[in-house]
Amino acid sequence: MTASTKPVLRGPRVVLRDVVPGDVDARFALGNTPDIVKMFGGDPGQVRDITRDAAQAWVTAQQEDRHAWVIDVGGDLLGAIRLHLINRADRRALIGIGILDPNALGQGFGSEAMRLLGAHAFDDMGLHRLGCRVLAFNARAIAAYKKVGFVVEGRERESALIDAEWHDDLVMGLLDRDLVRLP
Repeated sequence: MTASTKPVLRGPRVVLRDVVPGDVDARFALGNTPDIVKMFGGDPGQVRDITRDAAQAWVTAQQEDRHAWVIDVGGDLLGAIRLHLINRADRRALIGIGILDPNALGQGFGSEAMRLLGAHAFDDMGLHRLGCRVLAFNARAIAAYKKVGFVVEGRERESALIDAEWHDDLVMGLLDRDLVRLP
């Protein structure tokens, strides 16, 4: 599979798709929100306005990664989701997701996107396990992962330095049999 032949993954409200020409403008319009950057582990005090070059680089990175998709709801780009560190021998990978539109948070789009990608990873790619790391203070993300079937498997104490404060990371995992599938 190449970046241009990624499968389109469709759910009731969410579509996971490859990039399209208008995505640079859409990513630029979303900008960089300090609260969202903090949830990703960035320093909210260091957030700068996004540039067109940065928006283009973001879109190019999604396009070039054969296991990365844009999260689309009703034709609007909300963020991205991807599998990385894929280990075919152990049939596992890590999942990463980022909802960039602050108006889309807390509406279940991230959970639906993870369910779509989880089904693809388990059913089409033959994986057995997905893992992730999430900041322990990111209650919304933790709830979304749990809604999909992830369980907390461990805690890395003071593993992230954000805005001059140490924060814990939770290690979460999802086995193929535990995925809460879409209806």
